[in-house]
Amino acid sequence: MHPVKVVAVTGGKGGVGKTNVSVNLSLALGEMGRRVVLLDADLGLANVDVLLGLRPRQTIADVLAGSCGLAEVMLDAGENVRIVPASSGTQEMTALGVHEHAELIHAFSDIGDDVDVLVIDTAAGISESVVSFLRASQEVLVVVCDEPTSITDAYALIKLLNRDYRVSRFRVLANMVRSEAEGRNMFNKLLTVTDRFLDVTLQYVGSIPYDESVRKAVQRQAAVLKAFSSSKAALAYRQLANRVDSWPVMTTPRGHLEFFVERLVQRL
Repeated sequence: MHPVKVVAVTGGKGGVGKTNVSVNLSLALGEMGRRVVLLDADLGLANVDVLLGLRPRQTIADVLAGSCGLAEVMLDAGENVRIVPASSGTQEMTALGVHEHAELIHAFSDIGDDVDVLVIDTAAGISESVVSFLRASQEVLVVVCDEPTSITDAYALIKLLNRDYRVSRFRVLANMVRSEAEGRNMFNKLLTVTDRFLDVTLQYVGSIPYDESVRKAVQRQAAVLKAFSSSKAALAYRQLANRVDSWPVMTTPRGHLEFFVERLVQRL
């Protein structure tokens, strides 16, 4: 198996636009020729398929039950992009037994040679399931927006992962900004508190502008990258994808999908 870049998108709270980021980043990477799998890891409130107007017949719950393989539940979402839809609360990851763990590892091993990037859209909050996905991933992309609780919740998430699980590097994306300066300002607020209290490295990866096209695309159940491909937001997502594409991929066993899933299930 070849190494796979695993990027978990998180925010610490709801309402920061995580799913939009996950979907449009995946599609932008797909446009670049990368083979992308987007895993909807919001296991209680599946929403990637809703955002894209897709109707999954089977979900990851069926894979875990052993009734089908991962390739069978995947939905085509665009050029080079496939989605693994979540179940709607029928199978909590935190309740997985030994059999389901084995099924999950086996399922991801089967698709490993056919993926360049695995993007994980995590649930809001800092539940055990969310933390498990973030700890198992190579890259943690923290999405923040200009709401008082957004920076506070992002800091709480970073603190938890750093203090309890020794995660020391985070990438930060400012979403729905009115200007590039506003995005930098949000990042600097977060950096000020992490530098003071934590031993972590934060890297600013840019911003996505506030754009009415995003709201219009959501109403159409489409990605802004496709529905309004020349919009400000779409252009910013392509820039983000270029940056993500430049991040190094681990060539050690840690970079392989089996290792990601083994780390994930050890901790659930």
